[in-house]
Amino acid sequence: MKTELIAQQETVEGTKHKLLTDIRSVVDDADNLLKKVTTSTAEGWEAARTQVGAKLSEARSRLDDARIAVTDNARSVAGSTDEYVADNPWKVAGVALAVGLLIGVLASRR
Repeated sequence: MKTELIAQQETVEGTKHKLLTDIRSVVDDADNLLKKVTTSTAEGWEAARTQVGAKLSEARSRLDDARIAVTDNARSVAGSTDEYVADNPWKVAGVALAVGLLIGVLASRR
């Protein structure tokens, strides 16, 4: 189970890195497009717009991939937590009690 979480975390990190790279690329292309707008012809404008559109579409695709990876990771963590709580209910209750007492003590000092 732990190796699955590590593998999923690596997938999320890789997807995040690719997404950030794509977003930077889209921003750079948009910046170049804005610089060219003042001196560009209609054909140049259309080519630049098409290029930015393609980069934006790729970034959207990576964003969807990242969303799916994060969702899968969250589900896996929730499943692991549920499994741990089912296997160790007294440990979980003891920790919850200790945290509750600590919060109570800290709150009463105010």
